[in-house]
Amino acid sequence: MADYEHVVQTFAPVYDKDSTVLILGTLPSVKSRESCFYYGHPQNRFWKVLAEIFEEPVPQTIDEKKGLLLRNRVAIWDVVESCDIIGSSDSSIKNVTAADVASLLQETGITKVYANGGLAKKLYDRFLAEKTGVAAVQLPSTSPANARFSLIDLVNEWKQIQF
Repeated sequence: MADYEHVVQTFAPVYDKDSTVLILGTLPSVKSRESCFYYGHPQNRFWKVLAEIFEEPVPQTIDEKKGLLLRNRVAIWDVVESCDIIGSSDSSIKNVTAADVASLLQETGITKVYANGGLAKKLYDRFLAEKTGVAAVQLPSTSPANARFSLIDLVNEWKQIQF
């Protein structure tokens, strides 16, 4: 059986003064931590979904990914600042310290928060909703573990984001 590892989020949030929407994941996967950026697993559909919505090419580099987000006034971060986890298993997460999302919202024009998947929404509601005063809208996870949704289904669901 795999052991728990204490993981601390090392990625800064991606945002600028023009950001109006925040998309929150749970915590970077092992593959994302290895690639040093959000949604780094090659099978995660996050970047494909956003590229489709914004009618842009799928970004490949970190700079291209940041550009796609910022051009479209989207900020991204994760709910979890640190926790104990086994590999990339969201279901194993325990001992959560939440990110300071309230401060991010205070220093930006972000008015809408979306959660990438059920656990991100659950953790946001548990640790952050009261502090931020902003309700998060749950979107289906772009994770490869969410095989129930095709890419087209994800795009259609994610189009509800009010950019």
